[in-house]
Amino acid sequence: MAQQSIGLGAQLRRRKPIIFQRKHHPGEELPRTLGTFQLMMLGVGATVGTGVFFVLSEAVPVAGPTVLISFLLAAVAAGLSALCYAELSSSIPVSGSTYSYSYHALGEGVAVLVGGCVLLEYGVAVSAVAVGWSGYFNELLHQLFGWQLPQALSVSFVPGEDGAATGGVINLPAVVLILLCALLLIRGASESATVNAIMVVIKIGVLLLFTVIGITAFNADHFSDFFAQAAGISAAAGTIFFSFIGLDAVATAGEEVKNPQKAIPRAIIGALLIVTTIYLLVAFAGLAAEPREWFETEEAQSAGLARILENVTGTPVWATILAAGAVISVFSVTLVTLYGQTRILFSVSRDGMISKKFEEVSPKTGTPVFNTFVVAILVAIVAGFVPSDYLWDSVSFGTLVAFSVVAISLMVLRRTHPGLERPFKVPLYPVVPILTVVVCVYVLTSLKPVTWLICVSWLAIVFLFYLAYGRRKATLNTYTSDEEIAEPIHPELEK
Repeated sequence: MAQQSIGLGAQLRRRKPIIFQRKHHPGEELPRTLGTFQLMMLGVGATVGTGVFFVLSEAVPVAGPTVLISFLLAAVAAGLSALCYAELSSSIPVSGSTYSYSYHALGEGVAVLVGGCVLLEYGVAVSAVAVGWSGYFNELLHQLFGWQLPQALSVSFVPGEDGAATGGVINLPAVVLILLCALLLIRGASESATVNAIMVVIKIGVLLLFTVIGITAFNADHFSDFFAQAAGISAAAGTIFFSFIGLDAVATAGEEVKNPQKAIPRAIIGALLIVTTIYLLVAFAGLAAEPREWFETEEAQSAGLARILENVTGTPVWATILAAGAVISVFSVTLVTLYGQTRILFSVSRDGMISKKFEEVSPKTGTPVFNTFVVAILVAIVAGFVPSDYLWDSVSFGTLVAFSVVAISLMVLRRTHPGLERPFKVPLYPVVPILTVVVCVYVLTSLKPVTWLICVSWLAIVFLFYLAYGRRKATLNTYTSDEEIAEPIHPELEK
């Protein structure tokens, strides 16, 4: 059908129909191969490791011992949002997560901006985690062989204050990690989920080992003047918050899950409980073993948890075990966040906002091969040449916006689609979604001005691209009305 002439305002407001009895969208569909346990492990795999292995050296200097409260604050915000995700993902089990939910609830304009936030969230997260993984990989080489990669090949270029370059040339391990994850994802979602589940079990075991050893070195002085840096609680929570990205990753898999109405809510809530428990245990053990000042040292910046074990035990054996566990577990974080990025792009492409090449699915593996390779190359470039210091807060921005929009979308759909089947319903409605928005906005305000500048500039670029390309190519242009309709007329949906 010919594209309709429609005003920009009406196009920005129009919503995508919710259709369940037939195919959800025109275009490619992804096979449903994931079970509840695999899905829960995807959530844990994308989350545990990202925060604990890297972020203590960023957050403890800001908040001191009250970083434990920062973790709780981030967990409360993530928990409130997890309940919202559980309801939406059970009633709209499609790929795309927050982007797709906002398109159904809030309209095309909001969906475009939210899609930009989520793409920023996942793309930068993959790069940031890969950079952190590189430090543990080098530490493992040192522990095992007494040798490690030279700085030129393991640290990205950093402009010095005087204009001179510091650091290295390229973070080669980070680049290799991303490309390996891409190859695994191309083999299939179920295969990737199985490998991830094995890695998660190893990860949890290693972190529990760290907790036990760290607590044996408990020093009460490390918790003296507990609230001395309480003013940094919200700022630290803002930095920590990106580590809860795994909950969103569960929702991105909505279209590839068997029995999604039951599996997704269970996986999201289960992942949240596991993640929060592990984070608090490891943060407490780290603070018990080392004073807050130690986390500001250069020693803490690279493979910090392994260094703590070596300092506590006086032997490199346990540090080697933890470094090996970190290398394995952070691999899983990179794998799942890269997976989430490709599935969001798949949904955006299927809606016509970017090239249709990104929704092409291999008939052999059932995966978006072109999509995965392009994403891998782009994030590998960022990981290879951008230090992680520049990446953390941008991930938090995208995550916080996504979590807020999910809560708002839930409230809107409760009003516009009261008869929609909801296998899981948020308790204490509307208190939970309102609190989700309040907490997320509070943490957003703590982010640095430069983070806001970078992220808002990115969203401006995304919107300009929409005006130049997406507005003309949007799949909804083939519908009979610029308002939401009950049934589509797209011929592929009639099959």
